[in-house]
Amino acid sequence: MQQTPSGGAGDGAAAADTGLLSIGAVLNVLREEFPEVTISKIRFLESEGLVEPRRTPSGYRKFSAEDVERLGHVLRMQRDHYLPLKVIREHLAAMERGEAVPLPALSRPGDGEDPAECVQDRPTTARIGRSQLLAAAGVDEQRLAEWESYGLLSPVGEDVYDAEAVTVAGLLTELGRYGIEPRHLRAMKAAAEREAGLVEQVVAPLRRHRNPQTRAHAEDRTKELAGLTTKLHAALVGSVLGVRLP
Repeated sequence: MQQTPSGGAGDGAAAADTGLLSIGAVLNVLREEFPEVTISKIRFLESEGLVEPRRTPSGYRKFSAEDVERLGHVLRMQRDHYLPLKVIREHLAAMERGEAVPLPALSRPGDGEDPAECVQDRPTTARIGRSQLLAAAGVDEQRLAEWESYGLLSPVGEDVYDAEAVTVAGLLTELGRYGIEPRHLRAMKAAAEREAGLVEQVVAPLRRHRNPQTRAHAEDRTKELAGLTTKLHAALVGSVLGVRLP
């Protein structure tokens, strides 16, 4: 990885030039400039491919000074430029190729803006029409109507769904091949809503925060928590069944 521009976190990373740092040590360095950063956030950025620490034979993460610089650069782009991770990833990839790529100019929310109206807080979600959903899922109108009657799929507008509906429909179809009917899955839907409610409860203060920099972190924090709750759910199911899930 190419060395990324440094800032406050970069200054603290200099001490790591002679060795590798544990994730806890990295957290301490980054918190000098980013007080809100957490170990979960660092792991999330790793899972998104934004940093690649080395691993010891026992699986522990070890970060180089360059890794810490890179993390600081990622966090800085989120904080100062309100960039989504996809754009940050593309920017870093261009830098590694030796290209001089200026950061996209994104306007900051004005002091008088309502946080709820700030597009940085809630990015637009992709939409799909009913006919497109039927074609993508390979099901007929009757099957889709049945899923809707049990609350497993719901339109977000008139015959319009979010893109994730295609994934849900595919999984419902796969489960149906094992004889699992929509009526059996209402409990899973209710559990998902409770988990989502918990995530929203945690993230809500960020979305309402007066500081636009804090509000800009709400979407990433939502994804991070959603990923963790999903992994926990899968681990709990595997534990109850006595199987190890991939």
